[in-house]
Formats: sequence, C-alpha cells, structure tokens
Amino acid sequence: MRIVAVIPARYASTRFPAKVLAADTGKFLIQHTYEQARRATLPGQVIIAADDRRIAEAARTFGAACVLTRQDHPSGTDRIAEAVANLDVDIVVNLQADEPEIDPANIDRVARLLVDDPDARMGTLAARFTSGEQVSDPNIVKVICDHRGRAIYFSRSVIPYHRDSAGVGPLNLYRRHLGIYSYRKDFLMEITKTPPTALELSERLEQLRALQSGHAIKIATVEHTCDGIDTPQQYAAFVKRYKAQAEGIQR
Repeated sequence: MRIVAVIPARYASTRFPAKVLAADTGKFLIQHTYEQARRATLPGQVIIAADDRRIAEAARTFGAACVLTRQDHPSGTDRIAEAVANLDVDIVVNLQADEPEIDPANIDRVARLLVDDPDARMGTLAARFTSGEQVSDPNIVKVICDHRGRAIYFSRSVIPYHRDSAGVGPLNLYRRHLGIYSYRKDFLMEITKTPPTALELSERLEQLRALQSGHAIKIATVEHTCDGIDTPQQYAAFVKRYKAQAEGIQR
C-alpha cells in the first residue's frame, strides 16, 4: 500500500501572516510539522504543497520535498490534489501545516483507517472533550458518529444538543474533530472536482461536501490532541513550550 502524507502550506494568513515561516524556535513552524510527520511509520513520503516560493525555499533548507502549487486553491485539500495528481500512490494523508506538535501515531492511525477497511474512501480522527466550554466554542468543530464509526455530521454548533441541559450535556456525549484526513487517491481527485455544497458553505467545513454528496467518512477516536497555531499568541505559547522542553532535555 503506497501512502503519502502531504502538508498544504499557504503563505497568507488573516490572523497570523506568514506563520508557517515563523522561526523563533530556530526552526520554521512548518519544519516542526514536517519533522513530526517524518516520524510516522506508514507514509513512505512526506511532501509540502506550497503556494509561495518563499515556503518552497524554506523547505529546501531542511531537506523537505516541496511542490509549488497554484495560489488560487480554495482549500488545502484542493492544493493537495494538485500536488499528488501525478503521483503513483493509493492513500493520501492531509496534515495541517500549523500543527507542530501533532502526534505521529495519529498520522498512522488515520492512514490505517483506509488500510484496514478496503471499502472506506475517506477517514479522519476525533477526540474527547475536556470541558463544556470547549464544546460550546464555535471555533472547535464537533462530530457525531454512528455505531459503525462513520460520521453523521460535523458542526461548529453543539451536537448533540442536550435538551435537559439546554445545550451541553455530559461530556462523554461529545467528540472533537481533529483536522487530519486520509483519502484514497481516486476519491481525493473526485471530491475536489465536486462543487461546494450548501452545508459546507454554511458551516465553512469542507468535509461536509463529502457527507452531503453521499460519501461515508470513517472516524477513529484518539487520546492525544494538539491545537493548531492560528495567532501570534498561540505561537508564542508553543515557542515557550518548545524551549522549556529543549532545556529539560539538555539538563
């Protein structure tokens, strides 16, 4: 089974411009993500799919394979589809560029969803919540699944709505969606040619395109989660954690 992990990287960012090239740790932010991805065992290759030559030039400094794609892609998934169009692979894993603390085991887990189930065409991960405040946060995407481990719906709203609590009920009812995906290559090429759906446009969640188009998404629940870097403040906190860990190792 030929598996490739691809990291879509966009130079522009509304809340944190050029964040993938931030280097206060001594490494580019995207370099941390790339190095974590290289620690996964199932992908035979890790590729960066960039929209800007500055990212491609940075990738070369740390030895990463990088494909320069068009700048006008509406999503990272579309960018990945261009990057792998001519690759002879079976499964494509989509990693977010701004997750420098991603667990390599989660990369293997999302790929294994398709390795172990020949009927599955798309997979993703979920995790348990640790607080009701997280469940209520519209910036944290929720997912509900059926008993076969397939997604029923993704939403920024509280799902399921707990009537007796007028909103958030017991935490064990809820699962947090993690922004990592696996696709069979033929399905990736198919879904990126499908027009955005009404639900996708409403929630601003591209995985809803697959669901509303009638495709199943397989889900695995994992323990380890990490937050992406969306703001300079989140990046500063990551730098602090990284430097503290590095100092601990040196001691």
